[in-house]
Amino acid sequence: MTSLTSPAPLSRGHLLLGGTQMLFVAFGALVLMPLLTGLNPSVALFTAGIGTLVFQLITRRSIPIFLASSFAFIAPITYSVQTWGISATMGALIAAGCVYMLLASIVKVRGAGFIHRLMPPVVTGPVIMIIGLGLAPIAVNMAMGKTGDASLQLFPYTDALFVSMAALVTTAAIATFGRGLFRLLPILGGILVGYTLALIMGMVDFTPVQQAPWLAIPEFVAPSFQWQAILFMIPVAIAPAVEHVGDILAISQVTGKKYIEKPGLHRTLFGDGLATSVAACFGGPPNTTYSEVTGAVMLTKMTQPLVMTYAACVAIGLAFIGKFGILLQTIPTPVMGGILILLFGSIAAVGLNTLIKAKVDLAQQRNLVIVATVLVFGIGGLTLGQGELSLQGISLCGIVAIVLNLVLPHTSDDEDSLAQEEAVVEDLLAHTRD
Repeated sequence: MTSLTSPAPLSRGHLLLGGTQMLFVAFGALVLMPLLTGLNPSVALFTAGIGTLVFQLITRRSIPIFLASSFAFIAPITYSVQTWGISATMGALIAAGCVYMLLASIVKVRGAGFIHRLMPPVVTGPVIMIIGLGLAPIAVNMAMGKTGDASLQLFPYTDALFVSMAALVTTAAIATFGRGLFRLLPILGGILVGYTLALIMGMVDFTPVQQAPWLAIPEFVAPSFQWQAILFMIPVAIAPAVEHVGDILAISQVTGKKYIEKPGLHRTLFGDGLATSVAACFGGPPNTTYSEVTGAVMLTKMTQPLVMTYAACVAIGLAFIGKFGILLQTIPTPVMGGILILLFGSIAAVGLNTLIKAKVDLAQQRNLVIVATVLVFGIGGLTLGQGELSLQGISLCGIVAIVLNLVLPHTSDDEDSLAQEEAVVEDLLAHTRD
């Protein structure tokens, strides 16, 4: 493994500047998620900071990584908030965090290969695709100036489409043509351009900002527990848990440290899960490790975990600036809709790429049955059961994919393919130990 030279200790001023920069990289994605799901962005800032500190506590402040809002939960949180309310949704997210911690315990006993055997690419690929494709109508409706469910036209169609497409093009251009640190800020760039155009076209109302106090305690929400919401949310933890392994391997490559071995994947998974549960105790979205920040670490060579401590403290401080939190809520829906067209499509593409990288052969009937069933169940909106006992969306797809993978018999070709996939995972894990 390539190893970076151990950096010289940074002064407090450099740590504060570096931490602010890391937060700046994560900022667009961090606040976009709560704005889409009806949660409070100030609370999201606070819980991102608290979650990062919790993660550092569990991992003994050994990894330069920042935790913030997870996009994988956008669709289930949106549905859960509409169905059971924010308080019950927070209780469900606490349970999802407990799933992370349970997986961490199993990884400690049986090794990281267990996750891959339970949820191979033929399972995780289509589930991740459903997370993105299931959200597509929301993005398109918002881009056209409507509410996410298309029940109300918020802005004139022509104005909304102009602003949303400008935000989309800007986000895509920065992601494609940006260089250096600038390339890590496509969402923030899209928000700034879209917001500026919306401001010029009179789509922004600053009255709430003027009325808000400078200092204010974020609007925390206490969790409550409803088993229907919990049952709905738990399967969603599958995709982020698998993605977490990749994020830890990535930051290991950047810093030249053996994080899989020390502090260990079981500690990083547990820290992520505990951070998610703690965030939900305050009414914040679930936390996940941010790949954008890993990219910033690679570019800036700021590999000291203390930098992320300062980033967390800056996030907590911004959460108590009342006008700042209200300003974030003035972003018009067409701006977010334009960005989300690219973002949700990218999530679906990640799921497709999961199948491609693992060389999942869809000519084999077993694989075809799993992928086809999950995609149609998810995109078609199939519901199993009625009322409080119903399953649908990502939760249904996750359970169906896992069950089909466990019960459908393997052919000899399937077993050879599975052995190759497990060998790839073992090679990745072994590479961090070399």
